[in-house]
Amino acid sequence: MDKGTGLRPVILIIALVSFCEGRVVKVPVGPLVHVAGQAVSIHCDVSDYQGPRDQDFEWSLVLAGDKLLQLISTFDGTFVDSSVRDRVNSGDISYKKLGDAAIELKFKKVRATDSGMYRCSTPSTDSVISGNYYADVELKVIGDSLKVAPAIPKSAVSEGESVELQCNATRGFTEHTFLSVTWSIRKGSSPLEEILTFGPDDKIKVGRNYTRRYTDGGLQLDLRGGGFYGLVLKRAKPSDQGEYVCVAQEWVRQGEEGRNWRMILEKSEEMGKVVVTPTELQFKVTLTASLNSQSTSEPTELRCDVVDLLHLQDGLLGVTWSYSTNTSGDVSQKKLTIASLNEQGALIADSRYQQRLDTGDIAVTRRESNIFILRMLQTRDADMGSYSCAVTAWKPTQQSGWEKAMEVQSTPVTVQWTPKIPDLQVVAHRVREASTAGSTFEMSCRVTGQNLKNPGYSVLIRFEETLGGKSRKVLSLSQDSVLQLEEWSEPSRIDSVVLEKTGQLEYRFRLYGAQVTDRGLYYCEVTAWTRHQSQDWIKAISAESNKIEIAFVHTGPVFNISIHSEANNVLPGNTVHMKCIISILQASPNTGDMAFEVRWFQKTDWALDNGVQPLISMDRWGVVKKIDSNDTSLERIDRNTFVLSLHKIKDRDVGEYYCSATPWLLSPATGAWNKEKDLTSASSFLSVKTEFWESLMMPVGYGLAAAVIAGLLSVLLGLAVAHCCFSRNPIHTPRPRNKLMDLDMD
Repeated sequence: MDKGTGLRPVILIIALVSFCEGRVVKVPVGPLVHVAGQAVSIHCDVSDYQGPRDQDFEWSLVLAGDKLLQLISTFDGTFVDSSVRDRVNSGDISYKKLGDAAIELKFKKVRATDSGMYRCSTPSTDSVISGNYYADVELKVIGDSLKVAPAIPKSAVSEGESVELQCNATRGFTEHTFLSVTWSIRKGSSPLEEILTFGPDDKIKVGRNYTRRYTDGGLQLDLRGGGFYGLVLKRAKPSDQGEYVCVAQEWVRQGEEGRNWRMILEKSEEMGKVVVTPTELQFKVTLTASLNSQSTSEPTELRCDVVDLLHLQDGLLGVTWSYSTNTSGDVSQKKLTIASLNEQGALIADSRYQQRLDTGDIAVTRRESNIFILRMLQTRDADMGSYSCAVTAWKPTQQSGWEKAMEVQSTPVTVQWTPKIPDLQVVAHRVREASTAGSTFEMSCRVTGQNLKNPGYSVLIRFEETLGGKSRKVLSLSQDSVLQLEEWSEPSRIDSVVLEKTGQLEYRFRLYGAQVTDRGLYYCEVTAWTRHQSQDWIKAISAESNKIEIAFVHTGPVFNISIHSEANNVLPGNTVHMKCIISILQASPNTGDMAFEVRWFQKTDWALDNGVQPLISMDRWGVVKKIDSNDTSLERIDRNTFVLSLHKIKDRDVGEYYCSATPWLLSPATGAWNKEKDLTSASSFLSVKTEFWESLMMPVGYGLAAAVIAGLLSVLLGLAVAHCCFSRNPIHTPRPRNKLMDLDMD
């Protein structure tokens, strides 16, 4: 194939790629419609360009004959046309860079004469001219011609009549703009509430509280044309009373294919007040505290009376109870709903009060048809605040349902008292002194509580080895008299600690067979609990007692521990023996009166995450335990010597080794075994040595393997290159034989 012919597709592909990847300048889809006097911003950005990241821009107005009126440049101060220089200098026309590749053309107050086609262009920084270097968008500036003239033909109606809300919205016809009309109501000091909106796309949007009424035909649009927009409220009710507002808005479509709406103008007018005179379903509501709590846990009862009830007929009453932490006259805090009784008498509880209502701690009832009761059996401090009831009159609808006809709110009633702060004191006394090892220690803790309603007490015994040191839990007794061992974990001494209640407010702790390790400070931590109607305990207050010390003098022998290793540097596969030797520095007891617990530990980098678990151990009865299937053994060769044997040494056995021992002495006086303090030896380092030829075996092996692999790769690469060159060289290509020559030869 000809070389020139072969390059043509490549050049074409490169050209197509360059064209597809050329510079792209984009502006919004027009026309952009704005109202005169408003601030306007027109966005422009560039992408897929070459050269510096920060790009420059120029804005111009396209005139007749494709002439340009130069407006603004980001790099050329002389670019501005003299006819608009004053507006640029005053800031009426300006620009704002939004990044390296984006800009906005800004009008502080756009004018009707600003309508036209605007061009955003970017100077070329590309190595090859490709793509588009400018984009045009049309700006239309319209006048403010929107006018709203509201009217309410009949502003005072009787309940059940219709209310007509007329809103005349007119404007100068403008292409590309659309209109919407919204009717809203303001009831008293409440914020404006939307009733219904028509437009801008001839669709209807109903306010959240009017959906049911619209579905039932209670809202009807009257669209006569000529700018007349009417909304009829059928079957008016007292809740329709208030100030009505009509809002007209002018809109334009924007974005791709005009999918998005943008409001360009809004006019709002007060329509006036509508008064609805009830023909039924009138009454007043009074709220009184028939039982007002004066302290925590006392009952509270509030009574909501409906009085002067007229024209209820076949309607029904419901009630909603509310609470807020603010006092009477303070409306700064939002009300919380406690519960409601609907028109059918069904209880609807708020989730925050559901549990108390379920357990009966709070009760909401109807005593008579016009009397509602809220009762708290045990009032809490958190219940202090203002309470109110709102009574709702319901009347039947044509669809066999119920609708709200009227709601009357009571004045709030305050439930308040001066809280009494609970107080708790605990005093510990020594009942029995532990004067020697093996004797019994006993102390009592007496509790004094104030301002606690039917309290229960939990007691926790704590221990500190030194004053102010780390505290350790011994055992506890709950407010329900459940005894629990906490951090007293010695299996042989589980029954040596006792905690019992010896009086209504007195607790006694007893420690049998006190040992040297038990010396320290003991005290009681008491927590007072109160229980409400729900039968759940609630923590009220905690206190600690003074500290009682066990400090008998230790008269037993003094022990020392050391470690001895036969060898510290051994060959793999050998066996190493290490001795843990316990020596007695003072008077030595008889052999049968002394025992040891011995533990061996290994400190290595790989074993750090395993915690402080011993490698192997022997208890004082001679039972050996290992943490895993390691190749170790432990034996006692005399009264005070314990030998650790490491069999078939491996690399993982390298590290520091040390032993720990706990002496136990038999008391001649009590016949009980007493635990002494733990002993820990110094450490001994064990290393594993490797012979010279073994150290060379691995690197030599790796070197030979690498050499063989490199040789094979070289041979294969040479064969591949030779084959490729031979196949492409015409000198070595066998020429086809001519058939006529073959015949002559035959």
